[in-house]
Amino acid sequence: MTTGVDDLIERSAHRLFADEVDKGGRDRVEAGQFDQRLWRLAVDAGFTLALAPESAGGSGQSWSAVIPILHGIGYWQVPLPLAETMIGALLLSMAGVDVPDGPIALLEQGLGNDLTADGAAASLRLHGRAAHVAWARNARTVLVSLGDNRLALVDLSQRQGVSCAEGSDAARVPADTLRFDRAPCVAVARNPLALPQPVWHLGALVRSVMMVGALESALEQAVRYAGERVQFGKPIGRNQALQQQLALMAGDAAAARMAALVAAGDTPSAEQAEASAASFSIAAAKVRCGEAATRDTGIAHQVHGAIGFTREHSLHYATRRLWAWRDQFGTEAFWAARLGRQAIAAGAAGFWPALTRRRFGGAA
Repeated sequence: MTTGVDDLIERSAHRLFADEVDKGGRDRVEAGQFDQRLWRLAVDAGFTLALAPESAGGSGQSWSAVIPILHGIGYWQVPLPLAETMIGALLLSMAGVDVPDGPIALLEQGLGNDLTADGAAASLRLHGRAAHVAWARNARTVLVSLGDNRLALVDLSQRQGVSCAEGSDAARVPADTLRFDRAPCVAVARNPLALPQPVWHLGALVRSVMMVGALESALEQAVRYAGERVQFGKPIGRNQALQQQLALMAGDAAAARMAALVAAGDTPSAEQAEASAASFSIAAAKVRCGEAATRDTGIAHQVHGAIGFTREHSLHYATRRLWAWRDQFGTEAFWAARLGRQAIAAGAAGFWPALTRRRFGGAA
């Protein structure tokens, strides 16, 4: 899914993920082993700092430019906390905080957790519990977006005031529970983006692009299998009813791709301060991608029949991630409800102008 902004990023992502990500690596991560070698390759390729400004050692790319990386995570089902770390590196570097080494986990206060914070900036402490934190056990730090538009960075490597109970999501990827008991913050800064709830919004954006990659992987596998599987002397792909289902799946993937592209173009970054349409576009992308994930995973498995549910086949790596990612950083129902409340608040006179501007107002 190229944007034409930087072919080098696309070639680098394709080369790394296509060559280094395989079934064995995914299975090892699902069994609890973090792939340090693959992580180091991603770091050496500059992916973790791709969004960070050049002054912080990054390349200052826009969200549109890094789409090949995020799309590749979904298409090849890359078992790394790469997207989370890219978000953390962007927010921290733009806020003037040194980007720590290692993977970064993400949290948005008050959305799926009961986190509270007290104390001044230099002595801020976190309390509470946060469940389903992606890759928490493998992260060295967790970046928390607070409700007062501040960012707080907590060191997880020392486990001071923090405990981690291991869990997993539908893809059997780490999704752990963190408990904070007067956990000290190693850095506190203002949110550098003109975007409220930055972790929640940027998390929804990256999950949307990742879902597009996984959708296209599942579609390609379904089309290929339909052409190879022969019943009653002909490929099942010649069946008109099945062709209609594959066409529906292809349409969903195309619509999801366009929604994600628009959202990436509207989202602020180190090189783009404008954010007026970002909240609307990200919400629309997460809704569209989540709906496609629900419908198209069913189609893909129906096309494959029983073999698609086996561990030996590769389809489940894409479909299980789609099930997991549609729920992370807000389900389609969550984002649809938010858009609906904003549309109601805009009223009849304001609905169409707000829709064409992709801006109903602030977070609701």
